[in-house]
Amino acid sequence: MNALMGEKLSIITPKAQTTRHRIRGILSGEDFQIVFSDTPGIIQPHYKLHEAMMQTVSQALTDADVMLFVMEIKDPSPMDEKTLSRLQKSESKILVLINKIDLGDQELLEKKVEEWKTLLPNAEVIPVSATEKYNCDYLLKRIKENLPEAPAYFPKDELTDKSQRFFISEIIREKILLNYRNEIPYCTEVVIEEFKEEEKIIRIRAIIFVLRESQQGILIGQGGLSLKRVGTQAREDMEVFLGKKVFLEMQVKIEKDWREKESKLKKFGYLE
Repeated sequence: MNALMGEKLSIITPKAQTTRHRIRGILSGEDFQIVFSDTPGIIQPHYKLHEAMMQTVSQALTDADVMLFVMEIKDPSPMDEKTLSRLQKSESKILVLINKIDLGDQELLEKKVEEWKTLLPNAEVIPVSATEKYNCDYLLKRIKENLPEAPAYFPKDELTDKSQRFFISEIIREKILLNYRNEIPYCTEVVIEEFKEEEKIIRIRAIIFVLRESQQGILIGQGGLSLKRVGTQAREDMEVFLGKKVFLEMQVKIEKDWREKESKLKKFGYLE
């Protein structure tokens, strides 16, 4: 979505389950408007958080006019039988995107293309490289050709339906995913408590929630150095995103079992 939009709306890390929310990107031209929905990847739920994420995926599968199923060229076939059956029966146009083809070879690519043509004979398989922009123009063309005619859903100057606060929290979460290993990134949630724009600076206060005291210590690090590194990296990205100097304050708090609490999932935007 970032490559097609020309804007970084979804955070990117090498870790699985990076995307937690459904993020819409709105691409408008003179005679078209495409509303992209970047959803979490399909997983087997282990927490109420996962269940909420999969509800988002299910909703997107239901209301999409065109479905883009994305995997990397070196991935094993990452599809459970339930999802495969649903896609096989879908009346929507399906485009299977084999991404990161610049990291594979021609023989592997041909094997993957044939594999997906067999699994989903009703789909079109398109090799792409988002970073190299390979086949992105063709992909955009195929999306346009398969969209129904309809009035625009959003004003043409809108890029997304998410707020600035959402993207600020996602920038911090991206840096946590990049700087910590094991369970730490998956046990954290970021909430923007204060967003105050002044003439020359934006003052932001963020709360990072973790599950246990031990995770709080790891996240902060000895002498606060680990959290400071995250804050520096996040602030630099925020200043590019917001086009203004940023003062960022972060605190780490413990919220036991937040992934299982409906009240917290509602507060954090996973449930309505």
